[in-house]
Amino acid sequence: MTTPSELTGLLNAWVDGDSQAFDQIAPVIYQELRQIAGQVFSREYDQHTLQPTILVHEAYERLLGLNVTLTDREHFFALAARMMRRLLINHAMARKAAKRGGSAIQVTLYEHQVATTEDHDLFELDAALQKLAEYDPRKADVLELNYFGGLTQSAIARVLKISESTVRREQRVATLWLKKFMSESRAD
Repeated sequence: MTTPSELTGLLNAWVDGDSQAFDQIAPVIYQELRQIAGQVFSREYDQHTLQPTILVHEAYERLLGLNVTLTDREHFFALAARMMRRLLINHAMARKAAKRGGSAIQVTLYEHQVATTEDHDLFELDAALQKLAEYDPRKADVLELNYFGGLTQSAIARVLKISESTVRREQRVATLWLKKFMSESRAD
């Protein structure tokens, strides 16, 4: 089992071109990405056309091509969360375009993660997160890291370099803002 600090060192060695480091962390990265995708897809409708394994493979492939210095394990998985969000949005856009306005991917958000007991459209969620990021990027980051990255509050605190109590507060306020924004946008 690789400790978080060992994983961070291996991730940075891999980014620097050490193929042995990559061989050591590849199974760990892949397994964690599968868990994240499993969490995201557990909140999705059954008729979703993108499979978790395909999402993981695509995210994994794109993450292999990154040329960034990683600060720690959480930084890597924050990048993975953003990558998965973009991939889900791109897939939904392609699917919608293929159906010429057909139904988009539906995402169910749970109270402990981002929000309500209602089902929300992924495009609507993405638009709401983008709007929230205009007003308060940190709150948007907290929701994105939790929902798309599956990061815990303590991991989010480390990634954003804030306290866990700040993460909890930001998440509560952001969730309320998101509910209000989405209900107002539906009313329009």
